[in-house]
Amino acid sequence: MDLTARRQLLQTDPNPTPRLDYVVSLSGSLPRRDDGLLAVRYVPDRLLLPPEAFRRYLAALAALDGGLERLAGLVLEDMLNELVPRWVEVRARAGAGPRQDVLLVDRQPHWDNPSLLQRLAPPPRED
Repeated sequence: MDLTARRQLLQTDPNPTPRLDYVVSLSGSLPRRDDGLLAVRYVPDRLLLPPEAFRRYLAALAALDGGLERLAGLVLEDMLNELVPRWVEVRARAGAGPRQDVLLVDRQPHWDNPSLLQRLAPPPRED
């Protein structure tokens, strides 16, 4: 699936409360990746990603080749391009084999809400 077709799956809805900072969390298993996990948390600006659109997007990721780092990077770029969130975190976790987690974070310039971000639980760890 090419870039344009993949990004078109990220059909958005308007944010009903764009003046507020709040966190949206979406997650699901990665097809064809041994039940790996992809989780996205973001602070919306003008747009929201409905769970159904995220589910379709996850299914399309099965066609992508490459490692977990490449996958997480593509997802981050897609989210930044289509949602333009104030803040976004993408976490990808391998489902089988050696333990592997990838965590990428980005935010809009000049946006900061430390009290909100401090409330977020860190990604779970298994030692």
